[in-house]
Amino acid sequence: MSGTGGTGAMTGADTTMTQGDSEALATLHRVFGYDAFRGEQEAIIEHVVAGGDAVVLMPTGGGKSLCYQIPALVRPGTGVVVSPLIALMQDQVDALRALGVRAGFMNSTQDFDERRMVEAELLAGELDVLYLAPERLRLDTTLNLLSRAKISVFAVDEAHCVAQWGHDFRPDYLALSVLGERWPDVPRIALTATATRATHQEITQRLGMPKARHFEASFDRPNIQYRIVGKADPKKQLLSFLREEHAGDAGIVYCLSRNSVEKTAEFLSRNGIEAVPYHAGLDAGTRAAHQSRFLREEGLVVVATIAFGMGIDKPDVRFVAHLDLPKSVEGYYQETGRAGRDGLPSTAWMAYGLQDVVQQRKLIQGSEGDEAFRRRAAAHLDAMLALCETAQCRRSQLLAYFGQEQHTPACGNCDTCLTPPDTWDGTVAAQKLLSTVVRLQRERGQKFGAGQIIDILMGRRTAKVIQFDHDQLSVFGIGEDLSEPEWRGAVRQLLAQGLLAVEGEYGTLVLTETSGEVLRREREVPLRKEPKRQAAPRSSSGAKGERKAKAAVAELPPELVPAFEALRSWRAEQAREQGVPAYVIFHDATLREIATVWPTSVAGLGGIGGVGEKKLATYGEGVLEVLASLDGAPGETPAPSSGRAPASTADQAPDPDWPELSEEPEPEDWM
Repeated sequence: MSGTGGTGAMTGADTTMTQGDSEALATLHRVFGYDAFRGEQEAIIEHVVAGGDAVVLMPTGGGKSLCYQIPALVRPGTGVVVSPLIALMQDQVDALRALGVRAGFMNSTQDFDERRMVEAELLAGELDVLYLAPERLRLDTTLNLLSRAKISVFAVDEAHCVAQWGHDFRPDYLALSVLGERWPDVPRIALTATATRATHQEITQRLGMPKARHFEASFDRPNIQYRIVGKADPKKQLLSFLREEHAGDAGIVYCLSRNSVEKTAEFLSRNGIEAVPYHAGLDAGTRAAHQSRFLREEGLVVVATIAFGMGIDKPDVRFVAHLDLPKSVEGYYQETGRAGRDGLPSTAWMAYGLQDVVQQRKLIQGSEGDEAFRRRAAAHLDAMLALCETAQCRRSQLLAYFGQEQHTPACGNCDTCLTPPDTWDGTVAAQKLLSTVVRLQRERGQKFGAGQIIDILMGRRTAKVIQFDHDQLSVFGIGEDLSEPEWRGAVRQLLAQGLLAVEGEYGTLVLTETSGEVLRREREVPLRKEPKRQAAPRSSSGAKGERKAKAAVAELPPELVPAFEALRSWRAEQAREQGVPAYVIFHDATLREIATVWPTSVAGLGGIGGVGEKKLATYGEGVLEVLASLDGAPGETPAPSSGRAPASTADQAPDPDWPELSEEPEPEDWM
């Protein structure tokens, strides 16, 4: 399969497009149903089609898949996609076949006859795209098979898995440099949704791509509203968030441990939220069933460990929630990026508290890695804490972490922009807190956790305070001017600023090298005020509050909602009959445009973004019948826009057979 030929003028310039450019654009239009590339897509595709290697950093929902799918369709031969996503390969292949692309996969889920059939199709030149797990490329039989076929391009998806310091390291990726050695004339493209500069360099080095051209798209996801709230009762806070803001929406809730996943899913189910658990401790059949339900049903919530979600190609995930602090900004960004792939407004919500900081510090200290590993893990955590504690725009800080400074001082669509936090001079409070730690260590030779220290500061004669005679300390009761939440917030922020540290199995607090600067009055300590209540920020009527996602489809007027819902019902029926996720038929954004334009002919429907030739032929008459069954287009039918909506793409997700992180204590144990 290849694009049609021809030449034409590039938009906004007199430069004549090359044959490859013309074929790529024609393929985008014919197969995927869009008239224009988005962002860096055109430059990347042009480079790879011409035979160049590329390393691509592009956020989830930014269109990474098109960057290798179109070269695979335009160049002669079969595009080989290396992906860790065994559990999702069937869905990825189904989605491509629905577009008329001849796609297949080879992995351990197939029996002998199924693999033989795919091998025959490959050798006969009857596949446009072939998905392979990285483990298969360590087999001589696979390498020999590929040597007998015509390969158009090699794509290494989720390329951050090659990085030793990456958050999803896969040893099998280290052997992928063999692709360049064995097929030096076949272009390679390595893609990832998130990576620091260090990870970026490691990808290039380990894959043996020194001459690759690097492309880095903006990491900004303007349709996602970032929110971080203080932990009080996290499960109840989550329930309130879902009921008030995302009732009936599909979403993902991340927890640190399997036990917490199970309890949270059960809690939500008991309270009327349809939720299922997902973690590596479940048997493979249960994991597959829950993942399938999430992809095929609307409004289901999956409560999961990080073993779930990478590359889930579900465009209408409306929220991602964290009940535990992620270990790194990279992990947080990748996980939150699974929301709003369709460009519509979505929420990244997290409950965060003192126990998260203590727990993560303790886990780093108790890890089996060497000192260099612990230092790197601590640096990752420090960056995550800085994002949580900032009083400035969270989006600006997030982008700055990836080396992409915002041009504007504030985004207008995160909690710190919509509800700016108050700050106060916490120097004296910090001195009181640090002095209490000093008195315990120097006068008593004792170390305690935050709870005991706060009790001492607040003058509470608890059983433990009396047992250790801590009511006799000179610092006893000197902190009665602050409430317990305020003291817990101060401890949390001092930990985040490196003015306190966690030590030992029980998470006791100790001084750091910089604590003395505060005690000697050489350093001021600004602190965020702890909010008295956690209300959802509401957009103001001004420009900031009305900031819309660049790719979002406008809200439908009430008179068009029945058409949209009728199209959704028709889509659900089609998906059930074919056994595929609903988005494989059409995305919500496409249905919204159909309801808005209200086409009355096949030709008119062909002008809708996301309706390529194959889908037009397969579903065109059915869509028109749905519209014809209604009362007709209300009022004046809006003229279609001159350009199509940008293509959304498939990111990919992890093989659920990945080894799980070792079980960790539930965060509730540290409250």
